[in-house]
Amino acid sequence: MAVRFVRPVSSAAFLARRLALGAFLLLLIAVVSHRFGPLPTPQLAALVLLSAAIAALSVPLALRGLMQLWTIGALGGVAAAKALFLALPPLLLVGFCLWRFETMPRLFDLTTDIADPPTWVRQPQADQIWLKRPMFVTSMDRQVQKSAYPGLSGRRYEGAPDRVYEAVMKVAKAEGMQLRPQGDSPIARAEKAAERQVQAAAQSQEPAGALSGLRLPAIVPVPLPRPDRQAAIAAAEASSDVLLQGSTRTLLLGIPFDVVLRLREEEETTLVDLRIAARYGAHDLGFGAGLAESFLRALDAEMLGIATQ
Repeated sequence: MAVRFVRPVSSAAFLARRLALGAFLLLLIAVVSHRFGPLPTPQLAALVLLSAAIAALSVPLALRGLMQLWTIGALGGVAAAKALFLALPPLLLVGFCLWRFETMPRLFDLTTDIADPPTWVRQPQADQIWLKRPMFVTSMDRQVQKSAYPGLSGRRYEGAPDRVYEAVMKVAKAEGMQLRPQGDSPIARAEKAAERQVQAAAQSQEPAGALSGLRLPAIVPVPLPRPDRQAAIAAAEASSDVLLQGSTRTLLLGIPFDVVLRLREEEETTLVDLRIAARYGAHDLGFGAGLAESFLRALDAEMLGIATQ
């Protein structure tokens, strides 16, 4: 009579594989839906935490399955190994975010001009749900940024704003940054200025007798005080700024950031300043500085290429 040995089965190992597979699929669906779909960032954060919690539950079950394989030769070693492999991405992602949360400065709004940051044309609005963000940026936040990111500064380029404007729009398209001009662009302003010059030249060529037949007004206007020259200069300088507001996303997770760029003409040069703010939460995990520096480096390279042509 033949003796048949029945190999024990580790139910913990197979349960761990099912839990880890569910956690991995939940993470994958959440990231894809957020990066390419309509899933907002607060829901993404909640789903990522849920997937990490499920993956954490599968780890001790997988370890128990491996122990049973070693002690009694229970079936389920491959299932336990797959469970550990599938549980790794959710746990690594949450661990990476926690590491950035603890090591990076607690900031959500960064700018290249701390003294006079570019202003939002339209204040960014978003349903933040449970990822609340402060309403204002304090002076202490700006000092923390100055200490944490001393190299984050504006750029000064030789040339007219229309030239810099074209380079900015080109770099923004390459970097996946969606920018919308607010008001007139430098090119449109140059065209309007040329039209005004043509009209002024045409009016100056009218004959002097053309005004002789006009009736004089019955009421003589009363002279008013001359306006403040400094206030007029300040208003003219403020109106010459070109603001470009839009948004950008991180590469993998697609975390949204709001961006505004300011182009200011000054002494035959153009100043470019940038402001970037996380749309959700009071901590950008250091991604905002990375996006800003990447854009400014690409803009430097583009302007250098234009200068050498």
